[in-house]
Amino acid sequence: MLVGKPLDEETVNMPRPRSQRRIAFEPHVTYFKPRGVPLNELDVVELTHEEVEAFRLKYHEGLDQADAALQMHTSSSTFQRILWSAQRKLADGIVNGKALQISD
Repeated sequence: MLVGKPLDEETVNMPRPRSQRRIAFEPHVTYFKPRGVPLNELDVVELTHEEVEAFRLKYHEGLDQADAALQMHTSSSTFQRILWSAQRKLADGIVNGKALQISD
């Protein structure tokens, strides 16, 4: 049994609001690039602050996924998606000689 008013198409297609993630690290350096190649000649891979934070917690701080997810105030599955995105972008930048930019 359905209760309540029917939903219009706009309401049904609305994404869930994005939750606030905790980012404890603010990098002072926001670009990394291959040595000897001018930045204007390079493709750029953009990493978000939350991707850098996930990577930092997992690989620099050595936290397991559950503890790192708690630190970022997110679920383990969301943390894993953020980390996977960061790994993919970092691999692309290193393997293909692209500049890495950390952006908001």
